[in-house]
Order: sequence, then structure tokens, then C-alpha cells
Amino acid sequence: MEPETEITEFTVIAILQHFLFAVLVQSAPISSPSDLPPAFREAAERAKTLVDKILSDIPTVHTTTVNAEGLTLDPSTQIANLQMMMTTLGIPVAPVLKPLSERFTLEICVNRMSAGTKLYQGLLGVLSNKLSGLSDLKADLRDLLTHINKMKEVAQLGSSGADDQDHSPDLAFSPHGDYDVQVAVHLTLTQLRSFCHDLIRSLRAVASYRPRATGAR
Repeated sequence: MEPETEITEFTVIAILQHFLFAVLVQSAPISSPSDLPPAFREAAERAKTLVDKILSDIPTVHTTTVNAEGLTLDPSTQIANLQMMMTTLGIPVAPVLKPLSERFTLEICVNRMSAGTKLYQGLLGVLSNKLSGLSDLKADLRDLLTHINKMKEVAQLGSSGADDQDHSPDLAFSPHGDYDVQVAVHLTLTQLRSFCHDLIRSLRAVASYRPRATGAR
């Protein structure tokens, strides 16, 4: 009976060890923004620097390309029907960037950064075929997208599914007539400026975000 007893005890110990190992694996912390590799924050910092440049360049680009009366970057001088013209011209709405939370995750946030950048790169691509002076800004957006894609790559972020809004520019977007082109450029630059302000806030949040402890309220 002694050999059988030894085998039984060995089996119990092995089962307990396997169980404890499984518990440890399941309780291991999952990846969070605080665990991200340094390359993620480096890419985010490069992206932020480029967004700052884009913001500083937008007023000059607007002055160079838009000369129609009433179309200025000063919100107090906006003509009343610009929103209607935006709809008429088929200019897509910018993706929404929100503070990081359990519902608005890092993955969703970075995917929307990418979607918004693609949106404005595409819009400026269409408009640059009709008006000169937009190529440098379009190139900056291309470089910005490279940095954002690097963030996704090093953090191993995938698509956020249904929450990843599709903001690909409508290829049918093609304003006709000098005034429509001027309005389209004005609206695109105005929206791009607003989106860049949101990008700055989001990039700062990503760099400083620390997840709450499990069970914290």
C-alpha cells in the first residue's frame, strides 16, 4: 500500500502546482498604457511635435489659399450658412476623440487618431488638385500618420471593431467653382485645426495616463 500512497501524494502535489500556476497566470496584469514600451511614447512625442507644427502652419496656409470675403479663421466672422455648405459639399465630419476610459480605450483612441489623419490627408489631396498651396500640409499629415501607425505597431493595437469609426474621404467629394473650392478649403482647415487641438490633448493623455487599480471606484 505504501507505493500507492506515495503515487497518490505525488499526484495531489502535481495537481496543486498546476492549479497555482494557472492562478498566477490569470492574475498577471494585462498590458496597459503604463506598460507600453518606450518606443510608443517616443512616437507619440514625435506625433505631438508634428501636430504643433501643423497648427502653427494652418493660419499661413489659410491666408495663402483662401481669399473669399468672410472666410477667416476668426469664429466671430463665420457666415451663417457654412454648416449647410459643408453638408452640401459632402465634407465628412471629423472623428471624435474623448478622454481615455474603460469604454474609450487606448486602442479606440489611437485608431481614431489614425482615421482623422487619413480623413484630412484625403480631403487635402482632393483640394490640392484644384488649388496650390496645400501640398506641404498634406505631406505633414502623411508623416503624422506614419508616427501614429508606429504607435499602433509598437503597442500591438488592432482595429477597435464597431467603435473604430470609418472616416475615409468620400471619393465623390469634388467641389466645383472657385467659391465652392474656397469654402471647402476653409472648412477643411478649420476642422483640421479643431481636430489637431483634440489630438494634442489625446497625445498628452496617452503619455500621462495610468490605469486605475482593479476594483477601484
